[in-house]
Amino acid sequence: MIKIAPSILAADFSCLGQEITRMEKAGADYIHVDVMDGRFVPNITIGPPVVAALRSKSQLLFDVHLMIVEPEKYIPDFVKAGADIISVQAETCPHLHRTIYQIKELGAMACVALNPSTPLHTLEYVLSDLDMVLVMTVNPGFGGQTFISAMLPKIAKLKDMITTASSQAVIQVDGGIHSGNIGEIAAAGATVFVAGSAIFNSKNPEQAVAGLRRAATEQV
Repeated sequence: MIKIAPSILAADFSCLGQEITRMEKAGADYIHVDVMDGRFVPNITIGPPVVAALRSKSQLLFDVHLMIVEPEKYIPDFVKAGADIISVQAETCPHLHRTIYQIKELGAMACVALNPSTPLHTLEYVLSDLDMVLVMTVNPGFGGQTFISAMLPKIAKLKDMITTASSQAVIQVDGGIHSGNIGEIAAAGATVFVAGSAIFNSKNPEQAVAGLRRAATEQV
């Protein structure tokens, strides 16, 4: 089933609560929260207190992507703040299996994100433990980037790996997603789509969400 996850990185930060409410009314499935630390990626965004403050504004799943070093130090705080899904970058986790189970033991769904240049074999021995894999289709750290087309075969290969491993993990993609390319990305195997500018910059977010969902569903 296709899921659309608006990224609040593209929202108006002066009224985040209203923006999240707007996304829920528009038909979004998740709220995607990009957490950046100024170390793993150049920018700095938000922390657990902001997630906690926003939690009461929506019943949607909060999909929190930790683009930070040493995520294991902060995972408990984000789960306590209201995160339903925690994504960690494989590149920041020397003990990836341990970090995955830290997330699961705290009651959240576990996702591992891979940068565009990070090979899929990084996940070979943990794939069956994951609820979701996030394939970054841009280099993380900035919104509004262009989709890297070389990620299409990577998504297709990951889909084959998931099937072979009998894993229940779904594939999420993040970066440069819009109505013109979401169909071919869905055809490659992705089912969860993070979109920022394509939704928040639209004059009609409801139409934007519906259009993305329709374009993806036609290819599944």
